[in-house]
Amino acid sequence: MAAFHAVYYREASGGEPVLEYLDALDDEVAAVLSQQIDRLNLLSDETPHLPFPHTSQVDGELRELRCHYGRQLHRVLYRRSDRLLVLLHIFSKRTAKIATSDISVAQQRWDDFKARMDADPRTPPRPAGHDAP
Repeated sequence: MAAFHAVYYREASGGEPVLEYLDALDDEVAAVLSQQIDRLNLLSDETPHLPFPHTSQVDGELRELRCHYGRQLHRVLYRRSDRLLVLLHIFSKRTAKIATSDISVAQQRWDDFKARMDADPRTPPRPAGHDAP
C-alpha cells in the first residue's frame, strides 16, 4: 500500500502560498491546521479520500479539506497528481459556499503546476569525478 504525499504548491518564484498562510497564523492555530493537513498523508489507492465531513469534491478533481480551530473555519483546496496531493490554496471560510474566486485561484495554480511539470524533461545531473568536464 503506497501512501500519497501532501505537498505545498510552489510558485515559479519559489513562494508557497499555503505554507505562507499557515506561517502567518498564531502558532497554536497553525499547528492544529497542520495536523489536519497531515491526515492527507494517510491516504492511498485503497483509501483515496478522507470521508465527508473531512473532505469533499469541489469541482472536477478539485477537493477541499475542511479544517477548523474552534469556531475558525479554514479550507484547503487540493488536487491529486499521481502520488502527490498538491495543496493549492487555503482560506478562511466565512460563507456557506466556496467563492468562485477561491476556486479560480486553485485552478490557476493547478494549471501552472501542470504546465511546469509537463515542460521539457529535465536532464539528470552529470556525475562529478575526475573525468567530469
